[in-house]
Amino acid sequence: MRWTTCLDFHVTGEEMAAVQHMVLVRFKPEVSEETIAESFRQLAELRELIPGILAFDGGPYASHEGLNQGYTHGFLMTFDSPASRDTYLPHPEHERVKNAILPHVETVVAFDFEADAWK
Repeated sequence: MRWTTCLDFHVTGEEMAAVQHMVLVRFKPEVSEETIAESFRQLAELRELIPGILAFDGGPYASHEGLNQGYTHGFLMTFDSPASRDTYLPHPEHERVKNAILPHVETVVAFDFEADAWK
């Protein structure tokens, strides 16, 4: 395997698309900053527990545009392939973290896309 960037890798000469898993969350107003921080800690830990996660980053809304439609936080997880994302979704560790976070959430939206789709 030859790495060219964290999002573009080659296996025996075949290029496989990385997948960006973007999630927007609106936490309930009564949820403490400590609970939100613990939620993100658990999400970040998934990178070490589930194969195929290349990167994780997230945090609170940080723009003055005001186009967040009430979503308070977001995160982006990068998978090395669609197959890795498909393994992640039903994975017991993902389910554990998801079930710990969802009681604190008003609404959530997830949107996946293949990296470099426009190249």
